[in-house]
This record gives sequence, C-alpha cells and structure tokens, in this order.
Amino acid sequence: MVADSPQAQKQLYETDYHLWVVETVKKLQNREFETIDWENLIDEVSDLSRREKKKLKSLLRNLWEHLLKFKYWQNEWERNQSHWKGEIRNFRKQIRDELEDSPSLKNYLHDISAQCYEDAKAIVSDKSELPLDHFPENAMSLCDCPKDIAPLEQVLDENWLP
Repeated sequence: MVADSPQAQKQLYETDYHLWVVETVKKLQNREFETIDWENLIDEVSDLSRREKKKLKSLLRNLWEHLLKFKYWQNEWERNQSHWKGEIRNFRKQIRDELEDSPSLKNYLHDISAQCYEDAKAIVSDKSELPLDHFPENAMSLCDCPKDIAPLEQVLDENWLP
C-alpha cells in the first residue's frame, strides 16, 4: 500500500486525489479501518449530495432557460427552435434520470424551481437583449397551468412546450 497511516493518507489526499480514492477503496474492501483517512472520507461522502444538488439545479436552470428562449426570443426562433426543443428534451431526460436515482431530491427540485426560473430569466434577458419585464414575472405565468398542476410538473412533462 502507498499510505499505511491516517496521516500518510491525509498527505496523499492533498498530493494525489485519485490515488487517495483508490487506496481508500482498497482499505475499505480489506477492512483496514484503522488506516483510513476518516476526516476526508466523510467530507467526500457529504460532498456527493452537494454535487447531486448542484447538478440538478444546473439542469433545471438550463431547462427554464431554453423554455424561455423557445417562447420569447422571436427573432431567433426560426433558426434555433429545433435546437432549443432538443435541449429541452435533453434536460428533461437528465432531470428524470437524476430523480430516478435519487427520488428524495424531488422536494429539493420544487424548493429551487422559482430561483432557477429567476436565474434563467436573467440569463435569457442578457443573451437575447430583451428586457426582464418581457418575460413572465413567475413560472406559473409562463406555464399557464391548471390549478391542479404545479409549474414544475408541467415543465418536466415531455409533451409540453410553452
């Protein structure tokens, strides 16, 4: 083994992350718990959830962005509609895949939806040079959903386009 003590493992974490991961997995498989760098391992495992959340947030923001472009960026619509539709489908599928792997993140998705919409609105405003007030104030207005359907549910529906 490359690093036989927790201190050596900590040093390895700082100098060669990939090797630290490989060594840590070997130590776990061999049940060599006394030589594991527990502090960094706990941090890494905790970070997995943060990474999943960041990924989901980015996907949702990109989905909102492309839905807004599709609906409101009229002078680019003819040239880009097919691309935007493809991106909308892609982001929906990626979100669906993430939620299949981690269904408990669906509540998180609901929690961040309004902020992702606001972020997307600002991004599309910058890219399109359309003023912010050109876009609906909130996602509910964009979706124009029936009262029994949340905007997020409609946005994730593969058969819906604004």
